Amino acid sequence: MRAIRGETFDGCEGFLDTASTGIPPGSAAAVVRDTVERWASGRMFPDEFDAATATARAAYGRFVGAAADRVAMLGTVSTCLGLVAAAIPDGSRVAVLPGEFTSVTYPFAAQQGRSITLTELAPGELESRAGEFDVVAAAVVQSADGAVLDLDTLRAHAGDALIVLDVTQAAGWMMLDLGWADAVVGASYKWLLAPRGTSWIALSERLADRMTPHAANWTAAVEPWRSVYGLPMHLSDRARRFDASATWFAVAGAAISMTWLLEQDRPAIEKQVIDLAGRVREHLGMPDRPSPIVSIPAHGRDLVGELREAGIRVAGRAGATRVAPHLYTTDADIDRLLEVLDR
Repeated sequence: MRAIRGETFDGCEGFLDTASTGIPPGSAAAVVRDTVERWASGRMFPDEFDAATATARAAYGRFVGAAADRVAMLGTVSTCLGLVAAAIPDGSRVAVLPGEFTSVTYPFAAQQGRSITLTELAPGELESRAGEFDVVAAAVVQSADGAVLDLDTLRAHAGDALIVLDVTQAAGWMMLDLGWADAVVGASYKWLLAPRGTSWIALSERLADRMTPHAANWTAAVEPWRSVYGLPMHLSDRARRFDASATWFAVAGAAISMTWLLEQDRPAIEKQVIDLAGRVREHLGMPDRPSPIVSIPAHGRDLVGELREAGIRVAGRAGATRVAPHLYTTDADIDRLLEVLDR
């Protein structure tokens, strides 16, 4: 267990896999355990999660640079983007990156029956040619190798294109100001250190006005607890009209984890994780990159297996070994990693 900025983190020794799932602060884990216990003993009430949902929604907005009333809550990134993809006109041209995480691309690919086309553009080309397309959909940080999108170039060349950004591998360590984008989607169980089950999407007015709340439900109403039965439908006029019902245990943990992260020295966290990953890149003679995700070629070795035998948690992605330190990672963890790599 490690004590970090007033919180405790359990199981983080040798843990270099935040790009798969983050380790929660002790207080967030405690809230989830308590909620499960109260549920199991009949002492939990559904309406107690309303405050946690509002807290987590506002926190996500602060992470990405959007007002809380522009943020909708659903379960997964692909569910969020499914609503976006269903809203773009027939025949829309969508630009994506090669090898993009499929939760970003599949929702648009599933619309190809409406003559929607997807074009893969190389990094750099995607940003500079954005204005030639109707939609640009990309992760700010690539899951497979940690490549970082050139946001300044993308914004400068966006033109009238709808800009759809996935911050799942960015929010929580990277300082972001994406209020200019049309959709900023992110899952909270990785760098935001929350349980799996809650994702968020911040929407521009021009995109939200085109979208249909295909999963409209009582929690998306103006007064949720007065809209449980019957018609007519009175949905919120905010982004909340696209909400799914809260996943109770997930949103309870998210409210704690995300709020705690916002209270930290976030530029210092960004520097810490980039520096830790930089040590790995420098040791292996790899080009420098402002990202905490490092993709190490295996060269015929079972590096994931070797590292796990040595008590180091990493992941295998796209034929390589992926390393992803977060704020609970120390230089000692990196030292252990490098020792195994040097064998």
